[in-house]
Amino acid sequence: MLSARSLFQEILDGDESFRLFCSVAASGESQGGWENARIAALVPESQRELAPRIARHGADEDKHGRIFRALLRKRGLEPVEVPPETDYTMLLERHGIGLAHDRLRGDEALGVRDVVTYLAHSRVTEQRAAEQMRLLRRHFSGRPDIGRAVRMISEDEDDHLAYSNEELLRLAAAGYGRDIRRALRECALVEIRVHRDVSLAVMDRMGRLLGWPRTRSALLAAGIHAVYAYERLGGWRRMVSLRMPERRDALGGPAKAAPEFA
Repeated sequence: MLSARSLFQEILDGDESFRLFCSVAASGESQGGWENARIAALVPESQRELAPRIARHGADEDKHGRIFRALLRKRGLEPVEVPPETDYTMLLERHGIGLAHDRLRGDEALGVRDVVTYLAHSRVTEQRAAEQMRLLRRHFSGRPDIGRAVRMISEDEDDHLAYSNEELLRLAAAGYGRDIRRALRECALVEIRVHRDVSLAVMDRMGRLLGWPRTRSALLAAGIHAVYAYERLGGWRRMVSLRMPERRDALGGPAKAAPEFA
């Protein structure tokens, strides 16, 4: 029977599929770490109280990248080059979502609306990340080789989601509600397309690595398209709703230390 658990079990058990999975994840997390570090450095004076939280967000993402690379070392594997069609972070930027890397490489301070753009991007993408990590945590938190890493990353993603909700609500109360709604909607509608395309590309590669029959690959592709249809019809709205999280100031203080996984 084809299920999320059996699918991920197969991917995690195969060396080459595990290698691709961790390489893609590590690359995206490391890229997110760099982006957040640059945003923290460029945040406008009126929002300077956000800088330590943004820096903490970046430190968490860097830590996740290190964890995925450590999981590879633990299996005696080297990272592979990430195929461009599977690079979720860069594809989002290419579609105009988030702050452009050219802007982040410069020294010009950001404006408040740039901070709105950053937080909207975080709200949407952290929803996706939190959901995916909860799925892995539900099925694999007890697995000796990856369970501790899954639990740690999942907890961090929940914190990131809480943080972006709280900060967007703060800015909405300060008069940026219309900008926030527009940025969230634009980001969510692009994200669901990029997620569909990346999912298709990753599953195509996994199918070739694991020798899946065409019927199974076609069934998985149909499932991915069905998820996109649901999200396009209204599922995307879960990514743009704002509610005050139970845990306030989730990114206050230094990043949590990562244990050595290698």
